[in-house]
Amino acid sequence: MFEEPEAANSNEKEMSFFDHLEELRWHVIRVLSSIAVFGLIAFFMKSTVMAIILGPMQPDFLTYEKFCELSHFVGLGDRGCITPAQFTLEFRNLPDAFFLHLKVSFFIGLIFSFPYLLWELWRFISPGLYDHERNQTRGIVLFGSVLFLTGAAFGYFFLAPFGVNFFANYTLADVIVKDFTIESYISIVTSVTFAAGMLFELPIVILLLAKIGVLSSSILREYRRHAFVAVLIVSAILTPADPFSQVFVSIPVYFLYEFSILLAEREEKKRAKQERAESAIR
Repeated sequence: MFEEPEAANSNEKEMSFFDHLEELRWHVIRVLSSIAVFGLIAFFMKSTVMAIILGPMQPDFLTYEKFCELSHFVGLGDRGCITPAQFTLEFRNLPDAFFLHLKVSFFIGLIFSFPYLLWELWRFISPGLYDHERNQTRGIVLFGSVLFLTGAAFGYFFLAPFGVNFFANYTLADVIVKDFTIESYISIVTSVTFAAGMLFELPIVILLLAKIGVLSSSILREYRRHAFVAVLIVSAILTPADPFSQVFVSIPVYFLYEFSILLAEREEKKRAKQERAESAIR
């Protein structure tokens, strides 16, 4: 008779519901402490942090320079060069500068503590997994951290500049406004950067859904064209009105979707192999 593998915590005392809540509480406290530490460091590095946040406004921003170099390299001349929109930022209320400083510090703390957040989440979940499940997902924290930080960098260097320029150049009828609040600008940069980091977690989400049988590679392939159209629409909104920039931004996002299909297919083969082994034992 086939026996289920023992869970990793089979030798430990069974935890009650309140024990789990207490354990979760300490995980949350440690994560919040990590965010506070990184946020405090960012708070005292005000000049450096604000220079980074305001980078997409500057003509010498790395992304603009590299796009122009690439445009010349492929023979497009200056057509691929991006000139950032010219506008001014201002505070509207007296305490805005201080509270915005706190907001930016929290955002930096959240970005840099995200790998630790994944680690604490893994520590909370892993005791309830079987040994073979823990072995199969051993590198998921490192994998998820690399994906998130890569996505955040992609959001900051590519999506945020395009988003800022799109909204800054957008006009309604004959109304032209070139003065914006610094809070609105920073909200776009921070939200797009963090959202891109979370978007790059897509392979992790699909891998977990494939493990429990909710998604399959066949379903992902079936909706491949829909996904491609969605990527192009999002890229068209966030990039300048030229096909060069749109395609350049679309490539990494669509590659992420294709990579997720490969992960789902790999998980299906692994599960099928395990089921054959279990059938042979029975």
